[in-house]
Amino acid sequence: MDAIRIQGGVPLAGDITIGGAKNAALPLMAACLLSDQPLTLVNMPELADIATMGNLLRQHGVTIGQAAFGAGRASPDAGATGRTMTLSADTITSVTAPYDLVRRMRASVLVLGPLLARMGEAKVSLPGGCAIGTRPVDLHLKALEALGAKIEVKEGYIHATAAGGLKGAKVTFPKVTVGGTENLLMAAILASGETILENAAREPEIGNLAECLNAMGADITGIGSGTLTIRGVKTLRAARVAVIPDRIETGTYAIAAAITRGRIKLLGTNYELLDSVFAAMRQAGVTIESQDDGIVVSAEKELVGVDVATEPFPGFPTDMQAQWMALMATANGAAMITETIFENRFMHVPELTRFGADVNVHGASAIVRGRGGKLSGAPVMATDLRASSSLILAGLAASGETLVNRVYHLDRGYERLEEKLGACGARIERISGA
Repeated sequence: MDAIRIQGGVPLAGDITIGGAKNAALPLMAACLLSDQPLTLVNMPELADIATMGNLLRQHGVTIGQAAFGAGRASPDAGATGRTMTLSADTITSVTAPYDLVRRMRASVLVLGPLLARMGEAKVSLPGGCAIGTRPVDLHLKALEALGAKIEVKEGYIHATAAGGLKGAKVTFPKVTVGGTENLLMAAILASGETILENAAREPEIGNLAECLNAMGADITGIGSGTLTIRGVKTLRAARVAVIPDRIETGTYAIAAAITRGRIKLLGTNYELLDSVFAAMRQAGVTIESQDDGIVVSAEKELVGVDVATEPFPGFPTDMQAQWMALMATANGAAMITETIFENRFMHVPELTRFGADVNVHGASAIVRGRGGKLSGAPVMATDLRASSSLILAGLAASGETLVNRVYHLDRGYERLEEKLGACGARIERISGA
């Protein structure tokens, strides 16, 4: 199992190109199941989760073609970096998403809506992924039932049928759910009549999916708001769509600049994607400058503790909570971090304390008493994807050597992390089979 070794204490300086968003790319890939015409996605990241989704779609009968445009090089006709992927689902050969594939990644459940809409049936294993909470799919299922689906959960599988096709309806989510919004959005595209989805998630990744579906011939209005109106269509056409920049990668490297008291220019990303995080960073004393070609993040003075609470977009994202905790451990003064999205997302705390971080958890909140940058390297173990990045960040700031074990989590969401950080001066290397 691979590990990452870091010799910390180096202020980072340089440019980092932000790739396409994993959390946008995965539902976009699933959307190909809605049509027998090809869907071409540009600015695709090269990540373990993308490969897992690709393998799942192939067993449904999807053919996938890829062309790479290396990091920092623009696709000639899309103005984006990363890979171009063309997915063709002209024939669906199976409506079953098996356990051995779905267990590896929670986003696999996103094939449920499109398969049900197009084929009238879907059998999808209950999903896996990072162990950061229960994240039940009951909201997905109740929403699909509102469209007329009959659903049975048995022997670890969701079996959904809609023999007469799905029918538009008014659906109100009792709580905001990103995956539920994505699944219902795709299912409603081919439903007869109009669907109104209230309390929909507003994340940029939802907007990317809705714009993609419209490019394929869907009729969706209210994009970017909490109410989406979907007027069903009978068929969809071929489309070419760019994946939005990864806002969590953007935030992680922004914190890398701040936590090392360095200066990094983030290329190919947008300030608006992460306004809540940048606002908190500015309050802590970080300098952030939005430019035409990117965002410059620097920290040339001591930072102060800032309280945050995770919320659905446009609030502070739960996927940035662990990284924020690492940054606050190097600030002066106390910071309270409250997690409102997932009930089990402080598993990185014991590992951060191995660096010397002073963190105490009280229920859904953690109190971080910053030590002004006085962290020491240590051997640590990653527990989930975003926890992995928080340990990398702490290692970059700490004096001495850090060894981060079980980094397979990291490879699910960060493309060529060692290469990108190394280009900014980080003393970082991957150790294979550690």
